[in-house]
Amino acid sequence: TNVANHKAGKPLLGCKREPNCFDLVLNQRTEILRVLCSSGSAEPVEHVTDILLSQGELTWEDYQSIHVLPEEQPAGFSFPDHWWDPEVREECQNTFCQTLLTQRPSLVSTLQHCVDGALEALLTSAHFTSADCEGIRLPLRTPSQQARCLLDHVRAKGEAAAKFLLEYIQQGEESGSILNKKTQTVSREFLKFQKKLRSSLSAQSCFLSTYGGTSHMSLDDIYTDGQLELAEACPDVHGPIGLKDITGEVGMINEEADTVLVSGEAGSGKSTLLQRLHLLWAREAALLEYLLLFPFSCRRLNTELSELSFKELLFQHCCWPDRDQDEIFDFIQDHPHLILFTFDGLDELKQSFSDEHRLCCPTQRAPVHVLLFNLIQGSLLKGVRKVVTSRPSAVTPVLKKNLCKEVLLKGFSPSGIDCFVRKHHSDPTVAAKVLQSLHTNTTLLGLCHSPVLCWIVSCCHKELLGCGEGSPQTITDVYLTIVEHFFQHHSPLRSTGKISWHREYLDPVLRLGQLAFKGIVSTCYIFSDKDLDPCAITKEDLSLGFLIQSKDLSVFRSKCYEFLHVTMQCFFAAVYVVVSKDLDRSTIPKLFELKNLKETSLRTACFSACLLYQQVDECSLDKDATAVETPNLQMTATFASGLLSQRHRSLWLHCCPATAIDRKTRQVSKCLSKGMQKHFKSIPQPVAGEKKSMHAMPGFVWLIKCIYEMQECSIAKDAMSKLEVDHLKLTYCNIGPVECTALAFVLQHLNNPVGLQLDNNTVGDVGVEQLLPCMHICHSLYLRNNNITDEGIHKLIAKSIQCDNFHKIALFNNRLTDACTQDFSLLLKTKQDFISLRLGNNNITAEGAKQLAEGLRVNKSLKFLGLWGNSIGDAGAEALASALEGNTTLVWLSLVGNGIGSAGACALSKVVKNNVSLEELWLTENCITRMGVECLIEALQHNANVKSIWLRNNDLCLEEVEEMAQRESRLLF
Repeated sequence: TNVANHKAGKPLLGCKREPNCFDLVLNQRTEILRVLCSSGSAEPVEHVTDILLSQGELTWEDYQSIHVLPEEQPAGFSFPDHWWDPEVREECQNTFCQTLLTQRPSLVSTLQHCVDGALEALLTSAHFTSADCEGIRLPLRTPSQQARCLLDHVRAKGEAAAKFLLEYIQQGEESGSILNKKTQTVSREFLKFQKKLRSSLSAQSCFLSTYGGTSHMSLDDIYTDGQLELAEACPDVHGPIGLKDITGEVGMINEEADTVLVSGEAGSGKSTLLQRLHLLWAREAALLEYLLLFPFSCRRLNTELSELSFKELLFQHCCWPDRDQDEIFDFIQDHPHLILFTFDGLDELKQSFSDEHRLCCPTQRAPVHVLLFNLIQGSLLKGVRKVVTSRPSAVTPVLKKNLCKEVLLKGFSPSGIDCFVRKHHSDPTVAAKVLQSLHTNTTLLGLCHSPVLCWIVSCCHKELLGCGEGSPQTITDVYLTIVEHFFQHHSPLRSTGKISWHREYLDPVLRLGQLAFKGIVSTCYIFSDKDLDPCAITKEDLSLGFLIQSKDLSVFRSKCYEFLHVTMQCFFAAVYVVVSKDLDRSTIPKLFELKNLKETSLRTACFSACLLYQQVDECSLDKDATAVETPNLQMTATFASGLLSQRHRSLWLHCCPATAIDRKTRQVSKCLSKGMQKHFKSIPQPVAGEKKSMHAMPGFVWLIKCIYEMQECSIAKDAMSKLEVDHLKLTYCNIGPVECTALAFVLQHLNNPVGLQLDNNTVGDVGVEQLLPCMHICHSLYLRNNNITDEGIHKLIAKSIQCDNFHKIALFNNRLTDACTQDFSLLLKTKQDFISLRLGNNNITAEGAKQLAEGLRVNKSLKFLGLWGNSIGDAGAEALASALEGNTTLVWLSLVGNGIGSAGACALSKVVKNNVSLEELWLTENCITRMGVECLIEALQHNANVKSIWLRNNDLCLEEVEEMAQRESRLLF
C-alpha cells in the first residue's frame, strides 16, 4: 500500500496496462493491509517490493524511500534454474549488477541462509571490508533483511563484486549446503535458537579477546594461522594441517573417542584459534556439519560453585533458548553428532583430569569438573565432538587414552611472524622496518614465534628494536618493556620523556601483583568486584589496561575481570614475589620446588580472602602443587629469576632493602642449583658397553630457562660442572627458538663434549641459529622433525666447520632441498674427522646427490650416510657410486625409497664390488628389477666384507625373490 501511495498511479505486480488497477488498490486498501500484515512480520511487504524492483515497476530511488520495519520471518529456499543455463549466463556477463535486481527475490531467499558465509568470502576476496560486514550483521535485521542489505552493498561495489557473489551462490547450489539440508528437519524454535547462538558467538568473537583486549583488534584483521601438526604421525599427512582438519577425520588414532586435544605452550595461540573457529561457525563459513556449537572457558567454569546438570551447564554458560528448551535439549541428545563443544584451557581447571567419577545421566546434578571430565571421556552424551585446549604439561596419560587425536599448536612460523607484523601495522613502511629490525636481532625473532610475544614486540617496537647491545635478551626484558609501554601511554607526562614506572606506579603494581599472585597459587584467573576489594584494586588501576573485563556468553554473570593474558598475570605475580614485604621467607623455595603456597603468610590480608570461591577443600592444602597449577607456578618462577638478575637489581632498590633483594637472589640461585642436582642424580648408570646418557625429566628445560633469565654465567657453570653424560636427550620437550637460546647459554659451560638430541621439537631455522654458541661443545646433533630449511643449515654448517668436536649430524624429516647439499659437501671436504651424515626424508634430488658426491670424493672419514626417503633416482645413485667406489671408510649406506632403478643398482654394484669397508647397503622400496639385482649378486661374489643388501619392495615377482634369495643369502627381501 505504501508502494501504491508513493507511486501515485503505478499498479502492483506488473498490471500497469490495466486502467483501473490503481483505483482497485485504493478501494481494496484495507484488505491488502490485512493480507500483507496478518503475519505480524514485514517480510511479505519486503517480498512484494523485491518483486516490483526486479520487474522494473519500482526504480532504485523508489525502493530506498520506502520504510519497512525490521522484524523476523523465516523464508524458504529457492533459486531459478534458468540462471545457471550457460546461454543465460553468457547474455548477462556484463550486467551482473542488473542481475542482482532482476533475480532479487530468489537471491534473497537463497542468501538469507548463508549471509555469514557470503560475507566471509567477500571479505577474504577483498571486495568487502570488516566495516561493510559489521554493518550488514546488525542484530536488528532478520536474515532476509541482512540478505537484502548484502545485495545492496554488492551493487554499490560494482560489477566485480556482483560477479563474485553470483559465482559464490552458484558454487553453493552445485555443491549443496549440508547445513540447509539438515535444518529442514528441525523446528522453527531450534532455528531461532541457532540464530541466537550464532549471533552471540559472532559478537563475542569478532574482536581479539585475549592479549589484544584493550586495543579492540578485529579478529578478521589480525588473525594469523599458527603451525598445526598432528602429534601422532599419519601416513596421509606430511607437514602442517589446517583449521578444518582439527575436527575432521585426518589423523584419527582412536575411532571410539570423540575428543580432539589442541596442545600448546602458554602464548602459542590456543584461545585465539578457538575464537577463530567460533567466528567461522557463527558466519557459516566453516564447521557446517555442526548445527550447534557450545563454547566453554575452563577458567570461567572454575568460578561455578554449585552443582549443575548437563542441561543447566549447557544453557547457563552459553546461550539460553527463549522457548522450547526441552525440545532443543532433546534434539541435542538425539543428534550428538551434529553438536560441537569447545573447552578452552583444560590446564586452568583446579582439578586434574580424572575418570574416577562416572556420570551418564544428563539431568543428574554434579560438580562442573565432573560433568566436563565425563563429556571428554564419552560417558556423558557420547558422540558429541569436543575440542579441548591445554598446555602439554597438563596432558596426563589418563586424558590421552580418551582422545581421538591430538593436534600440536607450535606458534608462528617465520612466514606467520611476517604476516602478523604486517597485519598489526597498517603502515607498510613501519611494518617493513619492524621486520628488518627483527631479522637483525635473532633473539627477539626467536621470541616472536610465540604469538603473545610477537604481539608485545609489535606493540613495543620503538622501545625493543634498534637498541644495539642494550636490546632485550630475555622474556623478562620483554615483559618489563610492555609494562613500561602501558604506563608510558597512560601517563599524562609521557610527552616529557621516559617514565620510571617502578617508582611512579609502584603502588598499583603491588596491588595488581598481589591479586595476580593469589590467583596463581589458587588456580584463579577470573576476578569479580568482590575479589578486587581485598587487594584494594581501584578504578585507576583498572584503567591501566592490565586487567580487562572478562567476556562471557552467559547473561547470568556479573562483571568479572582477567589479566590481558595468563603470562601477564604470572609476570605481575613475580613482581609481587620480588618486591613485597608481606611474604615469608619460604615463598621462593616453595615456588621453585612447586610446593603448596596456599598457606603463605600475608600481613595485609588473609590469603583465602582472594579466592574466587570461598569453599576451599581443606585436604587440598596438604598436597603439593597439582599438574594444573604447575605451568603457571613455573612461569612465575621464571619471571622471578629474571627480575632478580643482576641487570635488573637496581629497579627494586628504592622500594626494597638491598639485603632483602640479595637474600631472594641467593634463594633463587640455591633453588636452581638444587633442582639441577636432583636431575643429575636421577641419571641411571650406563649399560655395559654403552655411553652414559640422560633423558631430560619434566622440569629440566624450565630450570634451564630460569638460569638463562638470570643471565649469570656463574650459575650456569656451577650447574653444568656436575653434568657428566655423553648424550643429552631432549626429544618431545617442546623445544622452540626460545628454549634453544637458553640451552645454548647453559650448555656452552659443559666440561666435556656431549651429543645433543632435539628430535621432534620446533627448533626451526631461528632455533638452529640460537644453538650456535654451544656447537663447540657438541660432538653430535640430532634434529629430526624440526621444520628446518636450507637457510638454517647454511648457518649451522658454517659454524660446525669451526668446531673440532663436531662429528655427527642427523636431520631427517625436515625441509631440506638441493640448495643445502653444497654446504654439506663443504663440510665433508673440510672436516676429515666427520663420521655420520643422515639426511633422510627430505627433498634432495639427483642434483643434490651430485653435490654431495663432490664432498664424498675428498672425505676420508665418513662411516654412515643416510639419504632414505629422497628423490635422487638413477642419476643420483650413479653420482654417489662414482664417488664411493674407492672409499675406504663408509660402513653403512641407506638409499631407501629414492626411485632408484636397475641403472642405479648396477652403478652401486661397483661400490659393492670394490669398497673394502662397506658392510650394509639399504635399497628397500625402490624400482630395481632383476637386471639390477643380478649386478649386485655378481658384485657380492668379489666382496666378503658386505654383510647385507636390503631389497624389499622392489620390482621383483615372488618367484624372482625366492630364486635370488637362495643364490645369495646376503640379499634380504
